Amino acid sequence: MRSILALLVVALGATCSIQGATAQTYPSKPIHVLVPYAPGGPADIAARVIGAKLTETLGQQVVVENRPGGNGFIAMTAAAKAAPDGYTLVLITIGEAAVSPVLFKDVPYSIERDFAPVSLISDATIVLAANAESPLKSVADVLAAAKEKPGQISVGSPGNGTVNQIVLEWMALNTGTKFQHIPYKGSAPAAVAVAANEIPLGMLASSSVAPHLKSGRARVLAVASAKRTAFGPEWPTLQEAGVADVAASTWTALLAPKGTPQPVIDRLNAELVKILNMPDVKERFATGGVATIPSSPAELAARIQQDATQFATIVQKANIKPD
Repeated sequence: MRSILALLVVALGATCSIQGATAQTYPSKPIHVLVPYAPGGPADIAARVIGAKLTETLGQQVVVENRPGGNGFIAMTAAAKAAPDGYTLVLITIGEAAVSPVLFKDVPYSIERDFAPVSLISDATIVLAANAESPLKSVADVLAAAKEKPGQISVGSPGNGTVNQIVLEWMALNTGTKFQHIPYKGSAPAAVAVAANEIPLGMLASSSVAPHLKSGRARVLAVASAKRTAFGPEWPTLQEAGVADVAASTWTALLAPKGTPQPVIDRLNAELVKILNMPDVKERFATGGVATIPSSPAELAARIQQDATQFATIVQKANIKPD
């Protein structure tokens, strides 16, 4: 028995020594950040902004690799199978973390099983926007119109199975209304359709609506988040406008493969918290109507669990299907 205990003590000491050495020498080579989207989108921009800063603070090159396609499955699968050493990370959106796992029957990865949370990165407000000439000037107007003409009031979104559609259906379920969902291939084209009065309403990213607010061709009726946004403090929340419980936004976060040493996770988290609080970084994100939201790994894990649980209920009740 004593010999077994001695071996366990030696093994534990060796593990601690290895982790300590890992923390002291990390990183000793370039770090690769996988992005499940093509260049130019919110996740890609977030990855490149923090990647450039991490390159400076860590002293090693951070390489952003775009691996779009397959509903994010390509990048997520590659990251899940990568060595858990801190040299392959993945920058995700709420879609890969909390929407796809409850929307698709066969998802080739599990957030809880395959990944370790590092930190939340950014948060973009989802807004209910209307064409500037629309007679629908408030959420109350929208709900009244939907009740008068069930399923006939068109609302655009970035596509089927997006968090935007989930928010729309959530609003409908909680107010006893029904809308005609019009999916587009992205938030930007849906915002253009609202501005051009092709559709009266859109449940869209605030950053996509911003250019049309400046041109006076669209206006925001409410935000889907639980609190008002600094980018439009005059915009009420859906909850304030009488839509109970709805609280969602589009966020990005950084994950590492499961099994990545805790000292490496802690180092990355500490660096990200410092970076995301830098004035120039906050300003860079703010130009796109996005806020930085650094967090602890535990806070990120809780956010994923909360959103996935809420969305699973909405997807089932509203019978939401992916493309």
